[in-house]
Amino acid sequence: MTDSTAFDVAHLANVELLTPKFEESLWFFRDLLAMRVVEQSDGVAYLRTWDDYERYTIKLTASDAAGVGRTSFRAASQEALERRVAAIEALGLGEGWVDGEVGTGPTFMFRDPDGHSMALYYETERYVAGDEDRPALKNQASAFPGRGVNARRIDHINYLGKDVEANGEFLAQALGMRESERIRLDSGKFAAWWFHFGLKSYDVVYSDDWKKHGNRLHHIAFAPDTREDILKAADIFLENGIYIESGPHKHAINQTFFLYVWEPGGNRIEFANAGARLLLDPDQPVVEWSEEERKKGQAWGMKTIESFHTHGTPVV
Repeated sequence: MTDSTAFDVAHLANVELLTPKFEESLWFFRDLLAMRVVEQSDGVAYLRTWDDYERYTIKLTASDAAGVGRTSFRAASQEALERRVAAIEALGLGEGWVDGEVGTGPTFMFRDPDGHSMALYYETERYVAGDEDRPALKNQASAFPGRGVNARRIDHINYLGKDVEANGEFLAQALGMRESERIRLDSGKFAAWWFHFGLKSYDVVYSDDWKKHGNRLHHIAFAPDTREDILKAADIFLENGIYIESGPHKHAINQTFFLYVWEPGGNRIEFANAGARLLLDPDQPVVEWSEEERKKGQAWGMKTIESFHTHGTPVV
């Protein structure tokens, strides 16, 4: 059992994606996903999904190779932030305080055992819609775009890790995350481990990096409203020459309806709809899958494709 501070972190807030094809990646997120650019400079763009209450959702950064930069989480309160910073420092992986980016306040930097850059903050600026994206309903952050994939929010991030257990145990202690599901190989080692902050079934995942490179991204996921949006997204990507890696289909683990594509820079992007599955039980037992069970494939029998285990960014 995790302690009463298990949800000191409110949610996954934003992710920095690195791309060697900046303009093409910007087109993908802005035009196909219908994300709004809120700030842009040479080689950097901050974009937001239409119902994100904060200023931005992803930071797109030009780089020599694809991959993940800083992942930021928002604490539930100033006191929660201070508790989590103390926990991170006690684990010896804190890097110190920096100024926040685009509407966020003081930010504490740290890394997981694999080297992924992470950050934690509390103070934030809510997005204020202008005349061009003012919503008809006052209880959403901005107008529904009505074009492209209509990505509503960021859903989760999946890291590739050299040591799934070491990274997962660190996040559980550092951020107070709870585990929801995991895959245990016949060797006893974990092939993947799913963690959540609140009622969602997962927010952060670690998958085994077969290359053992370290500091790599498996994918980030965006949530549209419905399964039908994901089916429509597949047609949009087909028409626009985006590589569709896998899906649409349904995961066995956490039951997410999914579609995986590679954006032009090479990063894997998932579109995920978990339906009505929430973890309401405060004593929810961890679901463990065996290697033999996972050989059965996804929920409706589709086998997991080879590139799902080997492709990550940066490409090794």
